[in-house]
Amino acid sequence: MSAGRAHFAQLSGDEFRARLREALDLYVTAMGYPAGTAEQRAPMWLTHALREGWRCIGAFADDGRLLGVAYGYQGRPGQWWHEQVRRGLVDGGVDAAEWLADYFELTEIHVHPENQARGIGEELLRRVLDGLPYRHVLLSTPEGPSRAWRLYRRTGFVDVLRHYHFAGDPRPFAILGRALPLG
Repeated sequence: MSAGRAHFAQLSGDEFRARLREALDLYVTAMGYPAGTAEQRAPMWLTHALREGWRCIGAFADDGRLLGVAYGYQGRPGQWWHEQVRRGLVDGGVDAAEWLADYFELTEIHVHPENQARGIGEELLRRVLDGLPYRHVLLSTPEGPSRAWRLYRRTGFVDVLRHYHFAGDPRPFAILGRALPLG
């Protein structure tokens, strides 16, 4: 599938910070969250950009508008998501050490709804994971059929943990993972 007329670029921390409002607006729109969510997430996203191994890819229209964004970093003990997932894996009888020893946490990947189903998400995924030195990539996604689910399955992600509830969120999530490189 072609990524259409989108252009892709790796964003530095400074470039990411400069486009944070636009990235958060895209996130809120893509996820169907209330507008106030952007203000709640901004400090967290800024902190993420300071983590070891952080990498961000943006997809841009010819006029420079942000069509999609993907970012992540090296997952480590002590990080909120890592600890939540570790607890869920241990409680579920899954070998947490196998998945959590050396992984890239794909924290966010979003494409504006008007630009979905054009290959942008897959290209973002491939570019953000390209050449990473980690054994695995892990992500969480809300349960249920979606374009994101089809993308993850098509690119070889498997179930690590299903129907998991993160603290503070009533929705069930799946933790998906796969070995790197993506290939």
